[in-house]
Amino acid sequence: MKSWIENYLTTQKAALDSIPAEAVAELVTVLHEAHQQDRRIFVIGNGGSAANASHFATDLGKGSSDKLTKRFRVMSLTDNTPWITALGNDDSYADIFRRQLENYAESGDVLLCMSVSGNSPNLVEAVKWGNTQGLTTIALISAHGGKLETIAQKIVKVDDTHFGRVEDCHMGICHLLAYAFMELPELQ
Repeated sequence: MKSWIENYLTTQKAALDSIPAEAVAELVTVLHEAHQQDRRIFVIGNGGSAANASHFATDLGKGSSDKLTKRFRVMSLTDNTPWITALGNDDSYADIFRRQLENYAESGDVLLCMSVSGNSPNLVEAVKWGNTQGLTTIALISAHGGKLETIAQKIVKVDDTHFGRVEDCHMGICHLLAYAFMELPELQ
């Protein structure tokens, strides 16, 4: 047991070390520009990544916004269960995020998705739609890459494929993004 735990932690540290700081800094700039231009930020994911999307929207919408003179306009599209199930049942599960974006998103907004596989049809459809509508599309992905690596305008790739480790790294990236606005005076 102890050996497994130590190995897991060592591997987790390597996954964290693989996060490209320059790519994360670029995302801070994207979010800062969106904030300055009063643009919306939409966050999506499935499973653990859906929970991370909700967590990030909370951190940016509450914690980061509390430090700024105006608030972030951020929304996790994973949080409206009745709407998601209606879209999944009546149309297609692949459309659950795209269809919500059709109601809310405008050119200049930001779409950030998180995926370990990089191939989730509902994320792929949302990013494709976002690209055609003038959104800035961002994907936090794993070493799998998947379709999101080739279609998202900006990516941050964690060099691991273990779901737990990658989801932990994605949440770490989200914390970096949110805390940049809480802790860096030049962003406040």
